[in-house]
Amino acid sequence: MQEIKGNDYLLKTTNLVKKYKEYQAVNEVSMTINKGDIYGFIGRNGAGKTTFIRLVTRLIEKSSGTLAYNSKKNMKMGAVIEGPACYPYLSARDNLKYYAIQKNIKNKKRVDEVLEFVGLDQVDGKKLFKDYSLGMKQRLGIGLAILEQPEFLILDEPINGLDPQGIVEIREIIHRLNKEYGTTILISSHILTELSLVASRYGIINEGKLIKELTKDELEDECGQYIVLASSDNQQAKKILSDSQFNVESNGTELYIKTEKNQMEKVAQLLFKQGIYPTNYYYKEENLEEYYLNLIAGGV
Repeated sequence: MQEIKGNDYLLKTTNLVKKYKEYQAVNEVSMTINKGDIYGFIGRNGAGKTTFIRLVTRLIEKSSGTLAYNSKKNMKMGAVIEGPACYPYLSARDNLKYYAIQKNIKNKKRVDEVLEFVGLDQVDGKKLFKDYSLGMKQRLGIGLAILEQPEFLILDEPINGLDPQGIVEIREIIHRLNKEYGTTILISSHILTELSLVASRYGIINEGKLIKELTKDELEDECGQYIVLASSDNQQAKKILSDSQFNVESNGTELYIKTEKNQMEKVAQLLFKQGIYPTNYYYKEENLEEYYLNLIAGGV
């Protein structure tokens, strides 16, 4: 583990590799997580997300490459990986008190602060952990992870299996941690529509390789906002629209015109004037899930 200074990085990996015999679970991953990011880590099951997280949290050793933090040497890190490690026959408070003792936390009010922050102060003492709903268990897991007020929090599939209410509760906790405390957060998830509501930056991993890193704004620029057009003469339609400064691509049967929705009337008028008539014409906005699937399907 290295420490780097003089920039806004919190975590930077360079050509990070984890090999199991001949299989590379993490294959030369170069990733940057900036301070204050909510970093959405995207990939299908088996893509390398959890292995990468285990490397970052030092649960396993890297095979090669570098892993560097830009922080104090004893940077506080919290993580919830594969569910919270709680004692089933203890309450939320007793679980937190136990870990507070283990971590030598002197602040006597910290347990109460965490219970309130994760929304378990009203149920404390009424149920044991074993009787909690999945959403309550996840909230307590986050509570344990933030006991020491970490600078960096890692959440591996935090909303997997939750009902809609549970998802909203976790989302609100993530936003509050980031906005109120400046916590940098790495979230691994395959529920991409939900991830798009919280993440400020994204990394997409496939078969162990990081194939794309981009900010929320860059994603919005790259995600298709385009008119889909099939016409009586696609080749001539493409020429007419390109000559009028429209960005047009073709897949053989349809044209994709990258532009705003309010340009639909102008596009139609340009074609009508040249005797070209749309046989299929609609506007489409690509979301994170579609962007990811198209990126993977592209054979990157």
